[in-house]
Amino acid sequence: MHTVSIDPWRHDHVFLGRDHSRNERRTLFVIALTATMMVAEVIAGLAFGSMALLADGIHMATHAGALGVAAFAYAYARRHAHDERFTFGTGKVGDLAGYSSALILAVIAAVIAFESVVRLMSPVAIRFDEAIVVATVGLIVNLVSAALLHAGDGGGHEHGHSHGGAGHHHAGHAHHGGTHHHEDHNLRAAYFHVLTDALTSALAIVALFAGRFYGWVWMDPLMGIVGSVVIARWAMMLLKESGAVLVDARADPSMAARIREDLERGGDRVSDLHLWRVGPGHLALVVSIVSDRPQAPAAYRARLRDAATLSHVTIEAVLCDHAKAA
Repeated sequence: MHTVSIDPWRHDHVFLGRDHSRNERRTLFVIALTATMMVAEVIAGLAFGSMALLADGIHMATHAGALGVAAFAYAYARRHAHDERFTFGTGKVGDLAGYSSALILAVIAAVIAFESVVRLMSPVAIRFDEAIVVATVGLIVNLVSAALLHAGDGGGHEHGHSHGGAGHHHAGHAHHGGTHHHEDHNLRAAYFHVLTDALTSALAIVALFAGRFYGWVWMDPLMGIVGSVVIARWAMMLLKESGAVLVDARADPSMAARIREDLERGGDRVSDLHLWRVGPGHLALVVSIVSDRPQAPAAYRARLRDAATLSHVTIEAVLCDHAKAA
């Protein structure tokens, strides 16, 4: 990742995950694996007549595209990390990519369910032995890909700075190892995509064995329906989590309560508090305090038990109205 020199009295807004570069490289490697297996499964599904195998190959194609979105998001966030057009940096680009990937997962689930119902109503002949071999290879590739992505962790380089009231007191930079909100939704979306591949490959193998040895041809489309339900649930979970970040939902209600408790002492009152995630492993805090005797922002920051886990802190302290009147 390239760096840009800034004046010592200024601070940057680089809120990328701790393993951003490593996760980017792993995603590119998984794209290559997925694309290769995608071609093999689509060809085998058409040749051997397996709906479960064809469905796996088709949605692997969309997964390859979704993984491409993830890789692009990593590259874009890295290249524009110091771009001042982004008020709080590019840390949330990955959340946007994760949300988009979740939408793709939801569409995949619907397509697989539809095609499986059609195949359940109109069964076709399946060449079980060949299809089992291809599905097994696909499962192995998917498990390797999932293991690579699951090993990633989205914590990050963190820094804290405080501003407050008139004069905007700057408390400087401190680097801390954060312990909360590390989750990289971009990486998690990529992980879910290859995990759904692994799931559909496993279900395809079960269905193909059932058809091969017991004549249960209906198991093939039935497993497609089961897989679509599981994929839909994963998609909804990812949509909920990444969507909350994109709309700046309060990141941690319990932390917000602790912050309010820490700051409201000796007549000081919190009039406004915003706590939200600006990137994997990075939380930002903007808080306004009214007081009869306002203190310097650094004094309020020193009260915060969670200061080490906050990457960007802005504190405003103002004199309350009745003290002004007096």
